Amino acid sequence: MLNFLGIGAQKAGTTWLYQMLNYHADISFPAGKEVHFWNRQQREINWYNSLFINDKITGDITPAYGFLATEIIQEIYSHCPKIRLIYIIRNPIHRAWSSALMALGRAEMTIEEASDQWFIDHFNSQGSLQRGDYETCIKNWLQVFPNQQLLILRFEEITNNPKQLLIKCCLHLNIDPAIYLATENNIFQEKIFAGVGHQLRPSLYPSLLHIYESKIIKLGNYLQQDFSNWLDGSLDDK
Repeated sequence: MLNFLGIGAQKAGTTWLYQMLNYHADISFPAGKEVHFWNRQQREINWYNSLFINDKITGDITPAYGFLATEIIQEIYSHCPKIRLIYIIRNPIHRAWSSALMALGRAEMTIEEASDQWFIDHFNSQGSLQRGDYETCIKNWLQVFPNQQLLILRFEEITNNPKQLLIKCCLHLNIDPAIYLATENNIFQEKIFAGVGHQLRPSLYPSLLHIYESKIIKLGNYLQQDFSNWLDGSLDDK
């Protein structure tokens, strides 16, 4: 039986989370990472359910689930009403840059070949905008699932306090976090599927700020959290 979904966000540490949760003896990802079942056009629920038949806490971490349409979320609820949800949010300015760099690689381009306009077009693409609109994503899921079934984490925690982040996940999934308490900290600092590491171009920051400044402020008001460090002008994650 499926016990939890990791619903994103893309380029916000989901691969790191997948790898770290795999250390736990009680957790299993029978189909690996990014099953992409719920964002398929054709879905065979019996096949999907058959992937998660074992005695462990089973999960599916697929970042594309974060911005699923409400009707798909309702379908998930109809089949799995008790599942737990985990959503990692990252400064959307840096998330958009990291996503664009990934797209650059897939286009077999170097960063020197990509103009500012190429990046700006990517920032304004529907896919990038949807993935960075965390408030809408959260509200869509909470229209369907109870608040207590959704755990929202911040990307900064992976760097600043990864052990505590993993303990939060364990408590959310109702499993013992002892393995993480006993694990050396250097394991948590391991970079998993890290991006190419190019710092955000200063010339592109104003365009990203224009897209996301009001969204960041609204998200802070909605979640009652301080996201002021997301607007401090930094060209890289801290």
